[in-house]
Amino acid sequence: MAERMSRDQRVVLTVAVLASFVSFLDGTVVNVALPAISRDLGGGLSTQQWVVDAYLVTLGAFILVAGTLSDVLGRTLVLRIGLVGFGITSVAIAAAPTAEFLVVARALQGVAGALLVPSSLALITSTFRGAAQARAIGIWTGATTVAMIAGPLIGGVFVDALSWRLVFLVNVLPIALTLWLMARRAHADHRRPGARVDVLGAVLCAAGLGGIVFALIEQPNLGWGSPLIWVPGALGVAAFTGFLVRQRVAREPLMPLDLFRSRNFWAGNLTTMFVYAALSLNGFVLSVYLQQGAGLSATLAGLASLPSTLLMIALSSRMGALSGRFGPRLFMTIGPAVMAIGALLLLSVRPEFDYWTQVLPGVVVFGLGLTATVSPLTAAVLGAIETERSGIASAVNNAVSRVAGLLAIAAVSAVAGGALDLDGFHRAAVFTAVLMALGAATSFLGIRNHLSRRD
Repeated sequence: MAERMSRDQRVVLTVAVLASFVSFLDGTVVNVALPAISRDLGGGLSTQQWVVDAYLVTLGAFILVAGTLSDVLGRTLVLRIGLVGFGITSVAIAAAPTAEFLVVARALQGVAGALLVPSSLALITSTFRGAAQARAIGIWTGATTVAMIAGPLIGGVFVDALSWRLVFLVNVLPIALTLWLMARRAHADHRRPGARVDVLGAVLCAAGLGGIVFALIEQPNLGWGSPLIWVPGALGVAAFTGFLVRQRVAREPLMPLDLFRSRNFWAGNLTTMFVYAALSLNGFVLSVYLQQGAGLSATLAGLASLPSTLLMIALSSRMGALSGRFGPRLFMTIGPAVMAIGALLLLSVRPEFDYWTQVLPGVVVFGLGLTATVSPLTAAVLGAIETERSGIASAVNNAVSRVAGLLAIAAVSAVAGGALDLDGFHRAAVFTAVLMALGAATSFLGIRNHLSRRD
């Protein structure tokens, strides 16, 4: 029988879940608001891509910095800074007068969001031990996953009933509640003596991702031959390569490369890259096409993903238990393969649109595959690394998933052929299936059950 949590542990877990929830929710709640933002502020598909990717660029780049900042400043202080920053930028986005202002505010919001996830997980790992820690991480993972999937539904209701601007204010109440709960904890903050932030590594990572994403998003407008495209793209590749080199020589690297010596860690992160790129691509394309191509309202477009959410809620804990019994490899192989089938079922979408026969079967199959994948994947990655390094292991895995989504959405124009019409939607569905199949193959060939943490 599981040991009951103390009052302080319940507060810590609630704070950790709420702090991460707003970050993950904001990453997906925006998808169904994109057509409304484009109609209001202009800019077409490239504006829609930038609204998503400006957030993901800074989130992906600085989520690794946040772990070190927690050691330097204390995890509670970093968490407070992130929450306040997230709230302020949410209000700025809601009041954005132009697309350019909104994109800049989204980038700043990504920085604040990056401070939330590693700090919240560090609170859990410092408060819980043994089986209680595994259970707390499981609750945290489940809550953040539901936030990612439920986001489109919440966003759709706000867009149709109120305004797309209020979509970004949905964070204010949970942020206020989290800050209030934190104020009730009178615990001293913990700092690690001698810890320092690798500023050069952070700059190289942000510049690398930013250059690559700019080239991918803007190339349909200017072409690969334009210096305005290939120069930022080349500089981005060079900067990101420099970031990886920096991680080999830095005294306190943001992403310790020795983590990848563990077979399940590198294989799990490679699977994460393929699966989360496919998830982000599918979520973006489905939300936008159902409104602009099929003519659905934002609420109905958000409801389209509800079956996946319900399946996650109903079956996630069961899948986690089965994975613990039989090992993660089977589930991490079958899950993405099933999602690939779900993506291919979307090829049945026709100009004479019918959600029940053309979209629902794919969404249900996709949801079953997702439910089979998420918990085993998280367990495989975190279980491959020593418990005392679970914070940085989780930060790296989160960064991989965000960067994968970032690059997938940046490549939407290239994948869809420049427009999200029916042909572009079908091409994106096939590309999603290919990414999922690669994730399944990676898990089958790379993941091993019951490895020791050093293997």
